[in-house]
Amino acid sequence: MKREIRVGLCGCGVIGEGLVTALQQHADVISARAGAPIRLAAVADKDPARLDIVRAQDPSIALLDDAFEIPKRDDVDIVVELIGGVEVADRLVRAALDAKKHVVTANKALLAERGAALFELAEANGCDLYFEAAVAGAIPVIRVIRESLASDHIRSVRGIINGTSNYILSSMANDGAAFGDALKAAQEAGFAEADPTLDITGGDASHKLALIAGLAFGARVLPSEIPTEGIEQVDPRDIQYARNFGYAIRPLAVAERLQDGALDLRVHPALVPQSDPLAHVDGALNAVAIQGAMVGPSFLSGLGAGAAPTATSVAGDIIDIARNSLAGAPMRRWYLPTEGAQEIQAIADLSSRYYLRFSVQDESGVLAALSGALGDSGISIELMVQDVDDGDGGTATIAMLTHHAHEGDVRAALDAIDDTHLTTASTHLIRIVE
Repeated sequence: MKREIRVGLCGCGVIGEGLVTALQQHADVISARAGAPIRLAAVADKDPARLDIVRAQDPSIALLDDAFEIPKRDDVDIVVELIGGVEVADRLVRAALDAKKHVVTANKALLAERGAALFELAEANGCDLYFEAAVAGAIPVIRVIRESLASDHIRSVRGIINGTSNYILSSMANDGAAFGDALKAAQEAGFAEADPTLDITGGDASHKLALIAGLAFGARVLPSEIPTEGIEQVDPRDIQYARNFGYAIRPLAVAERLQDGALDLRVHPALVPQSDPLAHVDGALNAVAIQGAMVGPSFLSGLGAGAAPTATSVAGDIIDIARNSLAGAPMRRWYLPTEGAQEIQAIADLSSRYYLRFSVQDESGVLAALSGALGDSGISIELMVQDVDDGDGGTATIAMLTHHAHEGDVRAALDAIDDTHLTTASTHLIRIVE
């Protein structure tokens, strides 16, 4: 065996503790695959209780309360950043790269917001900056795009990359739960944070999609530039109507290069045909479908979050960097060279089919008026059902699927319809992704 590779861990929360366990309990297989012993040399965390857990596993590990001491240590070759957030993590990663230390991170927010500058800094210092765990946990999405499909042109990537949202929608579909009850169940099961905002609003998925767009298309995209919608407005009625139409509702992230060179990037709940494998990805599982020009479709599925899956991806990155270091290989470029400005298609220009749910007055002529208003905007109806609502409110629900139309035209037509006496609540729209 060659010289050992020494790791310094910054942040020993759930994922950090999982990494400590992996490096200790799987040391034999990790070292064998890396080509040298990999030793956890130092761990930094502000919580003494977390450090006590590490001390109990291996008293020889140096324990620190200041993460910024890790990059300064001579006995650290790879710095693992698991503290989260953006500002402090950014300074820490920069400090590690400036000290000529390789870096592994699971911090999707950091890389989505500051990735371009950090990768330039890594290249300037001859360091690797790996982040497999930042997208879809244990599913090797990054590695597949970077390595397995390196010789192909990626046409599209679409998938479920937020397990919390998928767990909630699955609970609503399988148990008939209302959104609030499904969210509470996700929190009790440990799949949703006490503050689930980033997950249910689509923010977490948009961070991950920004990274995917960089890898697949060489795009430099900020999450704020990606059209993003959460799952909060999905109603149990939508799930039932979708099922009756032959679809499931899933929280999707979509990245596709269009024929004119623009990028179609978006995060939102979507109707997915029951014939699509994504329709059968339940619970907290993640799944990604990749379409290549030469290889055609590829499908990856597995656990997208949690201590063990995420720590496994972090450890895999450590092994890769160790191999590079032992082989004397220079740092590896992650992003494709940017080919000029890459325009993101405006969501109003999206051509898609749509699911629409109208709440209307239960009176004669309403259905004809709705159909006429849509038709006047060039929007044709493919399927439609009408149900009279229970109670004495004199209201009804009309659910329909449209043929392809531009979203701007659909939104304008719905705004005009909702301004009339025909509807009793704002019309609900969900895109269909096929």
